[in-house]
Amino acid sequence: MFKDYNMNQVVLPLDLEVKLQENDIAFHIHHLVESIPDEAFKVFLRNTGCPAYHPRMMMKIILCAYSQSVFSGRKIEGLLYDSVRIMWLAQGYQPSYRTINRFRVQPEVSELIRQCFVQFRCQLVQEKLIDQEAIFIDGTKIEANANKFTFVWRKSVEKYNKGLIEKSNQLYNELLEKEIIPQMEREDEEHL
Repeated sequence: MFKDYNMNQVVLPLDLEVKLQENDIAFHIHHLVESIPDEAFKVFLRNTGCPAYHPRMMMKIILCAYSQSVFSGRKIEGLLYDSVRIMWLAQGYQPSYRTINRFRVQPEVSELIRQCFVQFRCQLVQEKLIDQEAIFIDGTKIEANANKFTFVWRKSVEKYNKGLIEKSNQLYNELLEKEIIPQMEREDEEHL
């Protein structure tokens, strides 16, 4: 015997938030973007033409896609149809890849994404979702056995935290140069 499966059955839309786990990254991205002051989005306000997608929504889908290592506008557009977390962040809207690319190349957006990239880590630390001492992307190793040489010096950790913002900016620049810009250029060439 099989479970009931009928494609002709009418199905009402479901709130996608129910499908996400309690600690899903989409919630953290949502809170991060919602914490940005409204003044940062005043630049995008236009009184003529067709109403634009809200910049908060666009920021959320771009940041969520970046967190999943998706940098192509076409692939981000594909996630709007396939990924439950991005569908929830977009609240049913489905901007085209051209709209996504036009949005993220604006100088104001580039700077906003850079700031979010750095701020996201700070927010995760404040909410105690990640441990400050556990994030070492510079190859620091800590031995497992307990002897007097296995601890990390406090000054070393503080120095590392001060340099973390600089390192985050550097990593974002590398990501921009090696992944995001080449993907957007490829899509522009295909469009012509």
